[in-house]
Amino acid sequence: MDINVSLLKEICEIAGAPGFEKRVRDLVVELVTPLADEVKIDNLGNVIAVKKGKRNPENKRVMVAAHLDEIGFIVTHIDDNGFLRFHTLGGFDPKTLTAQRVIVHGKKDLIGVMGSKPIHVMSTEERNKLPKTTDFFIDLGMPKSEVEKYISIGDPVTRDRELIEMGDCVNCKSIDNRVAVFILIETLKKLENPAYDVYATFTVQEEVGLRGANVAAHGINPDFGIALDTTIAFDVPGAQAHEKVTELGKGTAIKIMDAMTICDYRMVGFMKQTAAKEKITWQPEILTAGGTDTAGVQRMGKQGAIAGAISIPTRHLHQVIEMAHKQDIADSIALLKACLEQVDQYDWKH
Repeated sequence: MDINVSLLKEICEIAGAPGFEKRVRDLVVELVTPLADEVKIDNLGNVIAVKKGKRNPENKRVMVAAHLDEIGFIVTHIDDNGFLRFHTLGGFDPKTLTAQRVIVHGKKDLIGVMGSKPIHVMSTEERNKLPKTTDFFIDLGMPKSEVEKYISIGDPVTRDRELIEMGDCVNCKSIDNRVAVFILIETLKKLENPAYDVYATFTVQEEVGLRGANVAAHGINPDFGIALDTTIAFDVPGAQAHEKVTELGKGTAIKIMDAMTICDYRMVGFMKQTAAKEKITWQPEILTAGGTDTAGVQRMGKQGAIAGAISIPTRHLHQVIEMAHKQDIADSIALLKACLEQVDQYDWKH
């Protein structure tokens, strides 16, 4: 269960809303440059770190995708009293936003708080309905004249949460998908004998439509694809057994399908076989709503790719904080490394 929590903390806490990934991208470039044979950034902003295969006469390519962006917001209006209105970048559960701190990234970073109508002055009808994101505003504690010195319409906003350890788990904003960024970097550190050329791809704008993965896969044209992303762990009070999707502490998850992808049965079989061979704990994942970069990796190459995904069980997904189990993270690193080293040893024709 030994993982580099300090590095995970650095990766999770840095800002990077969809379309505004520069800060986290710069960090990733710094971290992966010593680990790869080549690092490039495409026009959309994806980081592609290439590690050459050891046994690759046919020049086969494996694309591994982990998205850089986190769910966030964008400023759409500054009212006469200095309060900000915003639009979401990615999907949020609105009920979790009440009174939460955020960071508005303008000419300088400013801390704000998500404000809404106090319950004391709500009507009975208002109290009984679920909140919407449009019910909220951002309070910077400043008049408009001061706000406009630093903040403009179009500035991104991210959540303000530090990473902490809770029991055997880590808890932070942006576990989705910075835990996958961490897993891919840690795998590159350990990966000494990849079978085929590995294209470690840190994608942009996943939370608003898999945009980076689509572009990157088209350029890379992979033979094989593995996406890394979080998935729902609904192993909490009130959940029925069939609703859990995955559970924390039960191992890495091998994706079978989500709402945008049916994973290639050969990749699913290969991952299961590799996990069994390496004695890596795993659990199956079927997610009937939502999608990941798996769809872009699978479809957008010129001939498509034999694709699947390694998923990290995560509680409280798309809320203000998210939580993952350290052993599941370690198992994900182990499975990805083994797959990249053994991809040439599987019968892909069956």
